[in-house]
Amino acid sequence: MAFECINLSVDSDGVALLELNRPDRLNSFNRQMIAEWTQALNQIADDSHARVMVLTGAGRAFCAGGDAADMTVMQAADNVERKNYLWKEIQKIPLAMERLEIPVIAAINGTARGAGLDMALMCDIRLCAQSSTFAESYINMGLISGDGGSWFLPRVVGASRALEMLWTGCVVDAVEAERIGIVTRVVPDAEVRVEAMKLAHSLAAQPPQAVQMMKRAVYHGLSGGTLASHLDMISSHMAVVFDSPEFQQRLQNFLAQQKK
Repeated sequence: MAFECINLSVDSDGVALLELNRPDRLNSFNRQMIAEWTQALNQIADDSHARVMVLTGAGRAFCAGGDAADMTVMQAADNVERKNYLWKEIQKIPLAMERLEIPVIAAINGTARGAGLDMALMCDIRLCAQSSTFAESYINMGLISGDGGSWFLPRVVGASRALEMLWTGCVVDAVEAERIGIVTRVVPDAEVRVEAMKLAHSLAAQPPQAVQMMKRAVYHGLSGGTLASHLDMISSHMAVVFDSPEFQQRLQNFLAQQKK
């Protein structure tokens, strides 16, 4: 499938690279990009070869949020149209991201503002460039976080710090972002994509069934269920992965090593 606002590729190791491709607009998204982004995520989800996904932006920004031209159009729409634009178009992305069972790594190059930060927060691991900046900038326009930021950010940095960012629209630099947990690691600007791909390839080399079950287990544990229900799920998963060829091979390798 050919895209105009998205670049998508999957290499021989199963690492999918999804690049937002409106660099002249700092990868701010419009309706076309949103539609293509959703299609690309669904395509990756259906690709049995894909083991890890890296999300990044073309040019000097990760994503500056929503395109101002689209906001102008929405200003003229009625309430039902605005609701449907969010629910039936933009908000398909966090739901599609949630359905991905493979690891998702954000390679954040430059700014991630508003919905751009929300999109980064949907990823499992976030690496950023030294020059990156972050802001939940909705309040500066008199808006509320529309793309899941009020769901994801408190889970990453805690409710108090999330509310401060949401209420003030303050800009957070890369060092502070790492300190408060928005990003996992800060790397030199020229190396952010290289480091993200290196991490992606290391994860792609791990047993895929165990990797996917581990992701499912972590998010299940954060969903508010009971410890008993979590352990019940883990015992079922563990029973299944014991039959995986990856476990059988690694067990044989371990036992052989023990005999030396």
